[in-house]
Amino acid sequence: MAAADIDSAIAHYRETAGPDVAVRFVDEFENAISLLIRYPLTGSLRFAYELEIPELRSWSLKKFPYMIFYVPNDEHLDIWRVLHARRDVPTFLHDDNPEPDRSSVGD
Repeated sequence: MAAADIDSAIAHYRETAGPDVAVRFVDEFENAISLLIRYPLTGSLRFAYELEIPELRSWSLKKFPYMIFYVPNDEHLDIWRVLHARRDVPTFLHDDNPEPDRSSVGD
């Protein structure tokens, strides 16, 4: 799901704002992932408490209205979703399946 979220955001920016903005989105996303790999406990636990999903953390991109939702593990991050901040985040994250599709990044 996270990969599809990222692809959708890139397509949106490419179509509505042009390829330069889409590239800036990718750059900011990659910088955020690099930071989270180095400091995985940096993200907020707000949604972990709200949704009762242990260790779920979120990190907001600075220049784009997107949030990265991830769970840190010993050697990688499980990235669950990358959602627009105006979405109904609990609806997109909470379903009957406690182990949604996700992408891993890290060492």
